[in-house]
Amino acid sequence: MVIGAGMGAMAAAARLAVAGHRVVVHERAGTYGGALGRVRQGGFGFDTGPSLLHLPAVYRDLFVKTGKQPLEDCVELSQVEPAVRHVFADGTTTDLPNASRAGVGEALDAALGAGAGARWAAFMNRAREAWDRTRRPLLEEPLWPNWQVLAEREPYPAVPHKRLLRRERRAATLAQVAEFELAGEPRLTALLEHFALARGLDPRTAPASAAVLPYMEQTFGAWSARGGMRALATAVYERCLARRVEFVFDSAVVRIVEKDGRAAGVELADGSVVDADSVVAGVPPRALATLLSGGAAVRSPDDVPARSGLPSRLTVLLALRGGRPAGTPHRTVLHTADRADELDRVFDAPAPPEGAPAPPRGAGGSGADGRSALPDSPTMTVLRPDDPTAVPDTGHEAVTLTTTVAAGAEITDGDVRRLLDRAGTAVPDLADRLLWHEVRTPADLAGATGAEGGAVPPPALAADSGRRLHPANSTALPGLYAVGGWSHPGGGLPHAGMSGALVAGLIVEGPEFRGSQ
Repeated sequence: MVIGAGMGAMAAAARLAVAGHRVVVHERAGTYGGALGRVRQGGFGFDTGPSLLHLPAVYRDLFVKTGKQPLEDCVELSQVEPAVRHVFADGTTTDLPNASRAGVGEALDAALGAGAGARWAAFMNRAREAWDRTRRPLLEEPLWPNWQVLAEREPYPAVPHKRLLRRERRAATLAQVAEFELAGEPRLTALLEHFALARGLDPRTAPASAAVLPYMEQTFGAWSARGGMRALATAVYERCLARRVEFVFDSAVVRIVEKDGRAAGVELADGSVVDADSVVAGVPPRALATLLSGGAAVRSPDDVPARSGLPSRLTVLLALRGGRPAGTPHRTVLHTADRADELDRVFDAPAPPEGAPAPPRGAGGSGADGRSALPDSPTMTVLRPDDPTAVPDTGHEAVTLTTTVAAGAEITDGDVRRLLDRAGTAVPDLADRLLWHEVRTPADLAGATGAEGGAVPPPALAADSGRRLHPANSTALPGLYAVGGWSHPGGGLPHAGMSGALVAGLIVEGPEFRGSQ
């Protein structure tokens, strides 16, 4: 029995079906994919979740292990080139090539001056050491029972920072890595910190081990899909159907049934009870806790606690007249001119009262502290895919704007106008070309995923006393397993896919399962 049809849950379902289990998925919504939504209107198509795939090997392995057709026969993937265009606060622009560390160094030297590429390359060499040390325990294996080892050890080999007449220091946070090892160069700092911010991590407090994030992207590349990342969700869903996984949509689970001290099935909203040998829950931690009877604990006191206080996303979908110009980058990042203000609004904003309904967009006001949810010049990503399925014809273009905001942020019409005005830096004549736009707020994301305030889980990271880990896939209740971005190994498409593999391995092989070999 699987609760939810997100990517991690479907990955687990397909693998369990191949192993001989009869799998039924109950999804409260009317469709599959979780955060991988797709808006279609007037011939335009937009992703509402991730738009690029990093580390596609995770899904290649899923398709190899669950059928004859490989991933590339089911989804038309292509590497985007350049991987990204960065527009820094001072107007400097650089295009970084896809999966080419040498090319990235050359581009940085050309845009930022001689020596920038060498500093970045040296940092990436150290990031590789952190990746090599954490790849298996934080991606390919179930969370270690002695997870405190991961919490206490910083895998990133920070360079000693010598200070006159003072004890040398080593970077403990990503911001300190930028300060000590990238010479505090503001554009290199913005480049590095964006990898954290885009995943909902505060670079001021994220551990130095977050260096694995740029390493993953610049080593394994960024991939787009014809039909958007929704096409990947559809391919996984269809693979599940081919393996005879049964899906029941618009079917809310209200309780996990316990018998003889273990999970034994679920109760549905209509009062019916469905028996099961094991239950796999692809839901956020608070939702999972409410499904257990009598306030039973999902986790033991020694487990990694569930993550909380994480930010969300604001997304604006733009339908434009006029075709996409040749040579347009798929992804452009516009960097803020006021880093401190932006980080303060995203990570230090007071949380809304628990259970308070989100106000309607445009109702006036702003955040819980009276300020706008966005700074004057927010860091934002502009997505302009070269995908004929996203437009009614070659005379139109589909563009998506995304920015990180506090969970539960109240989005006003003024916030949306600020994004639209700023997007003109990357999309010339935007105001004249705009046909219509649609806004997806944290409240919309909360409705789609069930996460409080529309929070988006980041990938798990080592060090920082374990605060960046996610709870294990096994729970305190035998027979109940957690899958998806809110459990080990955390959020993001590759990590969600791996969580499905880990849960399937634990169910099929038992608690001694130690990951793929």
